[in-house]
Amino acid sequence: MSQASSKKVLFSSAKMAVATLTSRVLGLVREQVMAATFGASGITDAFTVAYRLPNLLRDLFAEGAFSAAFVPIFTEERLKSDAAARRLLGSILLFLSLVTLGVAIAMIIFAEPLVILFTDDAFTSDPERLALTTNLTRIMAPFLALVSVAALFMGVLNSIKVFFLPALAPAAFNIAMILCMILLPAILMANDYHPAYSLGIGVIAGGLAQLLLQVPQVIAKGFGPTGPVSLWSGPAKKIVARVGISTVGVAATQVNLLVTTILATGTQIGAVSWLSYAFRLFQFPVGILSVSLSGSTLVHFSDEIKAGNKKGAVEILRGSYLLSFITIVPAMVGLWILSEPVVNLVFQRGQFSGEDTVLTAQALRCYAIGLPAYGIYKIFAPVFFALDKPKVPIVISVASILLNIIFCLALVPHYGFTVLALGTTVSMMANAFMQIIFMSRELKPGLKFFVNLKLLKVFLAGTVMALVGHYLFADLWDASENFLHRVGSFAALSIAMIASYGLILFLLGEMYLIKKVMSRK
Repeated sequence: MSQASSKKVLFSSAKMAVATLTSRVLGLVREQVMAATFGASGITDAFTVAYRLPNLLRDLFAEGAFSAAFVPIFTEERLKSDAAARRLLGSILLFLSLVTLGVAIAMIIFAEPLVILFTDDAFTSDPERLALTTNLTRIMAPFLALVSVAALFMGVLNSIKVFFLPALAPAAFNIAMILCMILLPAILMANDYHPAYSLGIGVIAGGLAQLLLQVPQVIAKGFGPTGPVSLWSGPAKKIVARVGISTVGVAATQVNLLVTTILATGTQIGAVSWLSYAFRLFQFPVGILSVSLSGSTLVHFSDEIKAGNKKGAVEILRGSYLLSFITIVPAMVGLWILSEPVVNLVFQRGQFSGEDTVLTAQALRCYAIGLPAYGIYKIFAPVFFALDKPKVPIVISVASILLNIIFCLALVPHYGFTVLALGTTVSMMANAFMQIIFMSRELKPGLKFFVNLKLLKVFLAGTVMALVGHYLFADLWDASENFLHRVGSFAALSIAMIASYGLILFLLGEMYLIKKVMSRK
């Protein structure tokens, strides 16, 4: 990877990673507050089900599909002139607002049928739980419009190489939710409302906070939307046409989660929450680097492709791919070995019991082995849109979704809710494998791009790290000890495992690579 291309991606990724880390930490605090207040119960199951649909649609209209279609074309218009880019933004803002508000209104009207459609009969057989889930769905429906417009502005800022503030926007969402969960339950109960409504109100407040954080920066950079607005201008029409394809192409993970939710509601009370808490922990490491890399990689990759520099584009991908694995492999090992301590320390307090910890940890281990595949997915999926090959992700996503559904339907009745987490992992592995095949056909990066000595050394270091953690675990971890003792034990285990990983990389001559890469910031 060239000095210039690695510096561009890594500097952008570093800024995004700092902001993303802040957001993820606050996200864990949000989950801690929710777990302590409501536990893993029918209440949190109701919220998770109600939030799943707008969250799925968010990934279609916002962070996933729409951004993948919007960013490359907005970049093209910006290269022509700032005025052309602002006109395109005005057109897309109008289109996106109309569509998402329309969908939100439909969700409010048809909330109860939607809840019944996306849950099992065992879940909806409780009238109180059905009513709570339906009302939460109605409360959170406008979130789709708020977060979609916020994501549109995030795409604009990323396109003009502003990465830190957009990556920090989810932190505003988390802060708003935390405050609502702390302040509102008592007020709601005093007025004869269910305290769980604080969760729905928090989602709306968080979506508004994300939007308001970014609007001033877009305007300050001179890219406020302007007219004349035309939904059928060439660039706008191209984006709208791609969105339908992008909708299926980039949303495989959320669709898999939706399938998981539907099947989980038919297993046992608490299963939806156990899976949700586990997935939040799973997303933490992948969010720190892979999500940061995916955002900056798409922007710089698009620039190189539009400039006709295919070799430079491949080099950008190469650096992102390797850097992702350097971080994700130890994260995968850590979540597998330390799954129970992590859940214990993060969530086990208040209404969240020891049994909840054990069952959440089981799901977390199943998710953890899919971390490398998820990292590949986050980096490679948007690339096809920059290459003007939006149909490729459709083939990949449909195949992986079908695999997940078949896998889960066949095994859940026999092995329970943990199969749902494993099904998501299996489908993501299939998704990543197919992306590698199709990407190889388009860019021809060669086998050494994907399998090389540096990558093998990373996996060897990860294996040693796993062995160290496995042999020290029984001696250092005791869930019955007090909190400070558990924190100390977890810290000792983590330090020993990370040190062993770093030591092996050092002995294999790869610590120099990491230092060299990071020094280019």
